[in-house]
Amino acid sequence: MNPDWLSVPPAPLNEMARLEAEQRQTRLTKPPGALGRLEQLAIRLAAMQGAPRPGLNRIQISVFAADHGVAAEGVSAFPQSVTAEMVRNFARGGAAISVLARELGASLEVLNLGTVEEHEPLDGVLLLRLGPGTSNFTNGPAMSTEQLTHALHAGRHSAERARLAGAQLFIGGEMGIGNSTSAAALACALLDAPPAALAGPGTGLDARGVARKAEVIGRALALHRDHLSDPLEALRRLGGFEIAALAGSYIACAHMGLTVLVDGFIATVAALVATRCCHGVENWFLYSHTSAEPGHARVLAALDARPLLDLGMRLGEGSGAAVAVPLLRLACALHNEMATFTEAGVSGKI
Repeated sequence: MNPDWLSVPPAPLNEMARLEAEQRQTRLTKPPGALGRLEQLAIRLAAMQGAPRPGLNRIQISVFAADHGVAAEGVSAFPQSVTAEMVRNFARGGAAISVLARELGASLEVLNLGTVEEHEPLDGVLLLRLGPGTSNFTNGPAMSTEQLTHALHAGRHSAERARLAGAQLFIGGEMGIGNSTSAAALACALLDAPPAALAGPGTGLDARGVARKAEVIGRALALHRDHLSDPLEALRRLGGFEIAALAGSYIACAHMGLTVLVDGFIATVAALVATRCCHGVENWFLYSHTSAEPGHARVLAALDARPLLDLGMRLGEGSGAAVAVPLLRLACALHNEMATFTEAGVSGKI
């Protein structure tokens, strides 16, 4: 199963804008390289935006929510009812990502792709119910082919709405009890890694709970092992609606030339899926932070990713990515607004 749109080559980066941004950096009133990675971030954003002076005024945050059948195996410290309750919290503006979106002046979209508990119509929440969560992947595939296709398209359409609204940066967030188990299982399949290396506490499991999570993942990998060489089939069998939507949104962003700021462990696993499905999409990804979830470092290493922050966060929702936005904005401001040596009347060497 390989929807044709997933394999469309991503948009090319603008090398002329990159070159002009690099040249500008050499003329600013500072020693070469004095601002470290901030300089390279500004140059990358210039190439992504096709503008020698990039900006990040318009941010889109899309949070995908869904439940996971594997929660029946006792892999989470919280009941599945929490997913729908958090969707209500997003709508009321009380969640961490709600606060961060307001502070950043970002647009926030919430998509419920399938929670076990249904909820009333909520302002700001799109209901795209694909089922009452995924199926328990220790018994069979998490999703049908049709569900996977719809989830991928939900992410694609969210990215398209962001692009049409003029977004300069896309952040994908997730909410779903059990999704760290799904993400860890998927990462194990894609990286050929043992469950113990990628299973973590998630919402707060103790050591015994983490061991149980690893055992559950091991059973799932054994059940599906003959079908995991294809990344989309691995996603169908071990993933979640929200993980698939994230992967679809990332690939669509790369197709349209829209920069993605990847969040934590679960979002990074979705990015790994995206890179396995569509070569070159990684050129459009920036990585926001290193999660406290232990498997995250291994997935980041597989992507050769250098996150911007390490704050011990493990919340999800897109919160770590949102926290990194001011850093990117400062990189742009320094690049755009510092005086050149000529403008400042300063000699060419400091």
